[in-house]
Amino acid sequence: MLETANRRDYMPVMAVSLSKSHQRTPQPALHPAGRVQRKPKRAFGGIDLGTNNCRMLTGTPTASGFQVIDSFSRVVRLGEGLYETGRLSDAAMQRAISALKICADRARRWEIGGQTGPATLRAIATEACRQAENGAEFVARAKAETGLKLDIITPREEAELVLESCTSLICKTGRRALLFDIGGGSTEIAWVRVNCDGSAPDLIGYVSIPVGVVTLTERCANACYTEAGFGQVVEDVAALLRPFEAIHRIAQEIRQGGVLMIGASGTVTTLAGISLKLDRYRRDLIDGISMTRDAVDDALIHARELGRSGLSSHPCIGADRVEYVLPGCAIFAAIQELWPTPTITVADRGLREGMLLRMMRAARG
Repeated sequence: MLETANRRDYMPVMAVSLSKSHQRTPQPALHPAGRVQRKPKRAFGGIDLGTNNCRMLTGTPTASGFQVIDSFSRVVRLGEGLYETGRLSDAAMQRAISALKICADRARRWEIGGQTGPATLRAIATEACRQAENGAEFVARAKAETGLKLDIITPREEAELVLESCTSLICKTGRRALLFDIGGGSTEIAWVRVNCDGSAPDLIGYVSIPVGVVTLTERCANACYTEAGFGQVVEDVAALLRPFEAIHRIAQEIRQGGVLMIGASGTVTTLAGISLKLDRYRRDLIDGISMTRDAVDDALIHARELGRSGLSSHPCIGADRVEYVLPGCAIFAAIQELWPTPTITVADRGLREGMLLRMMRAARG
């Protein structure tokens, strides 16, 4: 069973392409002197180079958040082979740099085309560059070849940016929120205090475990297709999370009530799409919905029953992501086992949205 969450969306969910039909200039205002005056809105762009994907989001501020004017995503597999070698491979770095060149070019096209004013752009890299012996070398190469300065952010900032993007989804009547983001190379957990006065939530504690869908795929992807293997992976992930539980006693807080769980990752949005039986992925139907525990369990069971061929042909997954689905499900199952909330809110948002909101707030002073 899925229920629509009571929420205030922070932005429209449509992304505008760079085609000519989407680059029409709004009708300018006529001023008393009879002159036509147009002041372009300032644009902000966030680039997230993760272990598996390179994503970009560009937007302009609105009264309630921002309006998306462009988005881009490409699978680059930057962390491919990292678990075995400890280094980013030449092929992986080249794929990532090719995607970053597209991001840089799209940002320039919006400015040159007169659609926006000067753009404020930030590019970040996460776990793959944190782990790799040659992570700093790759960042320097990316700057030389694309002009983009990549910041390798800490796990804490990663958790903070996801929290920033999900603030509007956090129930103001609850006491606490547990937010998780299953990435390619790591999984971030944020334990959050919800303030009853309506102010921004506070990060009480966070943990980042070096386990994500890409790292698990390289370690034990085949194991996830058997009952015993899947169970062992779930237990291994849960063991990494238990020290965080021992400190914060989150399970006890859940039993007392008033704890909202929010999942911000491709794994959770995929399970929501499976549960909704969508014939294609639709962000407007998934971002912000509330899934009951029964719906989550049914979706996990169905994903495992589909197997490789069924997952590959599913309209919300596709062949390029099929190997990552069950490892992600194992991480999610471990989180659910430790912290069994009655519902979970699904968030199709993350680091890019968090960057934009943070930059816009700083620009307002």
